[in-house]
Formats: sequence, C-alpha cells, structure tokens
Amino acid sequence: MSDQHPVSMTRSGPSETVLDPEPPDAIAALHEALGLPPDEQRDGVAGVVARWPRNLEAWARLGDLARDPIEAYAAYRAGYHRGLDRLRQNGWRGSGLVRWSVPQNRGFLRALAGLSRMAEAIGEQDEHERCEVFLRQLDPGWSDANLSDSH
Repeated sequence: MSDQHPVSMTRSGPSETVLDPEPPDAIAALHEALGLPPDEQRDGVAGVVARWPRNLEAWARLGDLARDPIEAYAAYRAGYHRGLDRLRQNGWRGSGLVRWSVPQNRGFLRALAGLSRMAEAIGEQDEHERCEVFLRQLDPGWSDANLSDSH
C-alpha cells in the first residue's frame, strides 16, 4: 500500500479514510456540464461519466439528473460501488470514517445518500435502511442538509 493514501489511525477512535482527488480536468468538465442549460445537463454529465468512469461526483450528479427513479438508482449504485472500490484502494478496510467535511469524499457520500433515497422510492426498504445506517457509520455527523452544498 502506498503512503500517498491517507488513512489515519488514532487511539481515540476509528480510522478515517480520505479518497484521492478527482483529476482537475474531470472536475472542470463536470462543472462545465452542470453549468449547461437544464435540458442539456444530463447529457453533459453523462459525457463526463463516459470519459472519467471512476469520477464519483459525476455518477452522483448523473443520478440527480436522472429521468426516473430506476435510472437514478442505477447511477447512484454505480457511484456507490465505484466508491467502495476507491475507498479500498485508499486503505479502507470495511470500517472507519469517511466524512463529508472532506471534499474528496463527497461524491461517494452523495451517491450513497441518493441510493438510499431511490431504494426507498422503489420500495426497497431494507436497502434504504442499510444505506442510512452506513451513512451514519461513515460520518456520524451526517445530515441530508449536506446535499444542498453543491461543492
């Protein structure tokens, strides 16, 4: 494992994982896509996902822009699973904190929160509940109000 992936181990609590940052050109492309007229944003964000399929924020935003709950569920689930892969690549071993206060973590947490909402919307109550518990395990201070923060 590389020293480039910050996982802090403390005696006072669980470890904390910070995801690696997205490439600057992917961030710029996503901001550009989100700045398009509303009827063009979904296609713009889908283009970002196609070019950078590991971009968690782009997957989450694609879920936000979905045409229906099933499409949203699929985008959020893709972002969630890609996020789990990236967490593991950054030293996460299935437990520990992944906080919203760290900007690099927000795409993953946004995808997980979206997955929770869409699971509830399509009647998958057990998945909704698992996601809600997981969000609070990852960030005990989690609030859905975080999602109104666009950055």
